[in-house]
Amino acid sequence: VQLQASGGGLVQAGGSLRLSCAASGRPFGSYATGWFRQAPGKEREFVGSINWSGSTTYYVDHVKGRFTISRDSAKNTVYLQMNSLKPEDTAVYYCAAARSGVVTGGPRNYDYWGQGTLVTVSS
Repeated sequence: VQLQASGGGLVQAGGSLRLSCAASGRPFGSYATGWFRQAPGKEREFVGSINWSGSTTYYVDHVKGRFTISRDSAKNTVYLQMNSLKPEDTAVYYCAAARSGVVTGGPRNYDYWGQGTLVTVSS
């Protein structure tokens, strides 16, 4: 499975962006997909995850209510809708896929990673 993250860019605080994670190589409808981010000088952190069917999502506290993960199996794509963006959301965002199919925050549980897409939120 190859993952391609896209949709990053520059946005003002309070604005919105939607990131996409497109899979190729094989259908990844049975995989869970997670989003991670890495800010300059900081370690990569888990943002949220969606299970294989889209029935379950999980988010870290500081993005709950602002970020939403969804998936379109027909398009082999998972989305991260980010609203009410803050300067501290500035980071390179990565998507990853887990064969287990269940939501998980541990990066070691993910089997495939996409390249990152940069999100910059100006104050």
